[in-house]
Amino acid sequence: MLSNIRIILVQTFHPGNIGATARAMKTMGLENLVLVNPRSFPDDEATRLAAGATDVLENVRVVDSLNDAVSDCVQVVGASARLRSMPLPHFDEPDTMAESVVENATAAPVALVFGRERSGLTNEEIRACTHQVSIPANPEYGILNLSQAVQILAYEVHRCFRKRPDSGFVYQAPSESTPPSREQFGYFQQHLSQVMHKSGFITQPHARTEEQLQALFSRAELSRRELSLLRGFLSAVEAHLPYEPTPKE
Repeated sequence: MLSNIRIILVQTFHPGNIGATARAMKTMGLENLVLVNPRSFPDDEATRLAAGATDVLENVRVVDSLNDAVSDCVQVVGASARLRSMPLPHFDEPDTMAESVVENATAAPVALVFGRERSGLTNEEIRACTHQVSIPANPEYGILNLSQAVQILAYEVHRCFRKRPDSGFVYQAPSESTPPSREQFGYFQQHLSQVMHKSGFITQPHARTEEQLQALFSRAELSRRELSLLRGFLSAVEAHLPYEPTPKE
């Protein structure tokens, strides 16, 4: 479905923005980039700023006009910083735009269109669109870089896509962030208690200090790796404590 979502850049002046757009797209699972009369492409600066998303650049399609880029699309959303007098349906929020785009993309190609860095889309280019969308921003400084605007709308599209039950999207958490089992955390608490008592940090049998520290580590939501580091630290401290033979039962 994401392959049906097309990002179109019209007359991009700085080739670096093309590379940064490719990077923004790839992070959100988009790969279909079309350029309308770019000033310079291919370009080394575009490749440099793509930062690993060169596969998106390698599959770029360059066309002469916006109409050529959208002729097969069932929905064309023009990104514009300001409202025009034309009575096009307008999305005030990117998330509502994304819902509509993702729904239409399940059956046919759709497009998100971005204009020139300084002047955006012309009135004629807006007429080639079916909808408009604006990105709410600081009214005193609502200026977004081209690739930033692409990133925001691409994120909203991907967020909407991954919520669909048919998306098949599964977020793989890094193994280092896997939380410890309750048994592992219990061993850590025992080890912590042992070191606190052996070191003399806790001298009163009923002090609440031990309970408070254990609660602190519970709230920290440590990963297995972090818990392992703490166990190593406790072992190092324990190794420098005076030896105390275990009393015979």
